[in-house]
Amino acid sequence: MEINLIKVILPAVVAFIVGMGFTPILTNYLYKNKMWKKKAKTVAIDGRGTPIFNSLHAEKEVGTPRMGGIVIWASVFITTIIFWVFGHLFSGGIFSKLDFLSRDQTWIPLFILIFGAMVGMVDDLLEIKGTGGNYAGGLSLKKRLILVGLISIIISFWFYFKLDINTINIPFMEGINLGLFFIPIFVGVVLLMYSGGIIDGIDGLSGGVFASIFTTYAVIAFSQNQINIAAFCAVVSGSILAFLWFNIPPARFYMSETGSMALTICLAIVAFMTDSMGGGRGIAVLPIIAFPLIITTISVVAQVLSKKFRNGKKIFLVAPIHHHFEAKGWPASKVTMRYWIVSLICAIFGLILALI
Repeated sequence: MEINLIKVILPAVVAFIVGMGFTPILTNYLYKNKMWKKKAKTVAIDGRGTPIFNSLHAEKEVGTPRMGGIVIWASVFITTIIFWVFGHLFSGGIFSKLDFLSRDQTWIPLFILIFGAMVGMVDDLLEIKGTGGNYAGGLSLKKRLILVGLISIIISFWFYFKLDINTINIPFMEGINLGLFFIPIFVGVVLLMYSGGIIDGIDGLSGGVFASIFTTYAVIAFSQNQINIAAFCAVVSGSILAFLWFNIPPARFYMSETGSMALTICLAIVAFMTDSMGGGRGIAVLPIIAFPLIITTISVVAQVLSKKFRNGKKIFLVAPIHHHFEAKGWPASKVTMRYWIVSLICAIFGLILALI
C-alpha cells in the first residue's frame, strides 16, 4: 500500500515541478513570437454575430498567447519518460516499482493525450496565423469532430475486439452488456467530452475543473488497484496545477485546443478504463464528475437550437453558460471560483457513487 501511494503521489509532484520549471521558457517564447489570435471572434458557430462576447473578451483574445496547454501534456510526457528511464536503468530497485508506463493501463491514455495535443496544436497554429476553416482561422469544427471521431472508433475497436470490453457498470445494478452498441456509445462519450473543451474561456476556469476531475479518477483507479492509471491521472493533475499557477487571473496564456482536446478525449478513455475493465463504474459517474463540462456543452447546443427554432430568441445572454454569468455582471474571478466549488462537489458526489 505504501509503495502504491508513493507511486501515485511522487510522479504528480514531479510533473508539477517539471511544469513550473519550463513554463517561463515557454511563456517567453509565446510572447516573443506573438502566439495569439490576430483578430477576435466575430461569428458564432450558428453564423450569427458575437457582440456580447466581444465586449467581454475581445481585447484579451488578441493579446494573450494560446497553446498554454503545452505545459500540461509536455509535463505529463516528460514525467512519464523520466520514471520509465529510471525504472529501466535501475531495474529491480525502487525505481522499477515507480515506473507507471504499462501496456495494459497507460499506453492508450498517453497516446490519446499526445494525439489530441498534436491535432489541437495544428488548430492553434492555424488560428494564430488566421488561416483555416472557421471565423478566425484554425481547423473547422467539422474537421476536428471527424478527427476525434476517427481516433475514438479505432480505440473503441481495440476495447471491443482486443480487450473484449462491451459492458458498462451502473451503480446499484448489474453491468449492462451492450454488445456492438458499445462502439457507438464509446465514440459518443469521447465526442461529448471533447465538446466540453469550450469551457476554456475564463482565466483559471478550465484548469481548476480539469484538475478536480482527473484527481477524482486517480482515486477511483487507485481503489480498483489500477495503480498505473491512478499514477497517470495524478500526473495529469500535477501538470494541470503547474499550468493553473500561470493561468489564474490575469492569465499568462490560454490552454487552447492543444490542451483542451488532449484532456477531454483522454478523460473519456480513462473513464472507460475505470469501468468494467477495472470492475468499477467510471462511465456511469462521468456525467456527475464532469458535470461542468457537460453543462457547458448543453448550454451551447440549447442556445443554437433556441435561436434556430424560436426565431432568433436566446436562452442565455451569451453561450457557453460561463460567459452568460459574466454578461449578467459576475466578475470573471467569481465565475471561476464558483465553478471550482461546483466541480469539487460533483467530484465528491461522483466519487462516492463510484466507491459504493
